[in-house]
Amino acid sequence: MAKNKAGKNRITEEILAILMDLGNLIPEPFETPHAWIRRAGGSVPKTVYSRTVYRLKKQGLLEITKKNNEKFLRLTNKGQIKALLTMAKIPKTGRWDGKWRLVMFDIPENSKNQRDLLRLILKKQGFKKFQASVFIGPQPINRSAIKYLQISGLINYTRMLRVDEVDEEKELLRLFRLKR
Repeated sequence: MAKNKAGKNRITEEILAILMDLGNLIPEPFETPHAWIRRAGGSVPKTVYSRTVYRLKKQGLLEITKKNNEKFLRLTNKGQIKALLTMAKIPKTGRWDGKWRLVMFDIPENSKNQRDLLRLILKKQGFKKFQASVFIGPQPINRSAIKYLQISGLINYTRMLRVDEVDEEKELLRLFRLKR
């Protein structure tokens, strides 16, 4: 069962990422069944793809629109946020450049859910809580996370800094397993 759920998540994430990358309006089906199966390594039947699209539509993440008698898939606002959250997972980008990244935010209480999503994004990217609304990490925040901040309007309540020095740095170096 766990393998099946992981497969569904992978297909869901891939469809959302493709929609984001291609500009959010693509023909439905955006690939022929044979192209989809080839790209997915031969392991994803068209029925799984079709069910995934149906489920995403039912969850309100995408909609099917018609234009000139053709069907197109389009991400909803909720789908764009889900896609950006999915794409916000970032691997470490090589060697540390010796600079710390601070993300500070003061998000109003009526946006608590968005504040929690921002914390989740930062944690997924390897940032650690530094103070109440301040997170620190050795790597830059990725573009998808920044785009999420812009779309959600949270950019107005957020500041990002690149810092050369931090006092008591030994603790941070240990926490992130880094050496100067």
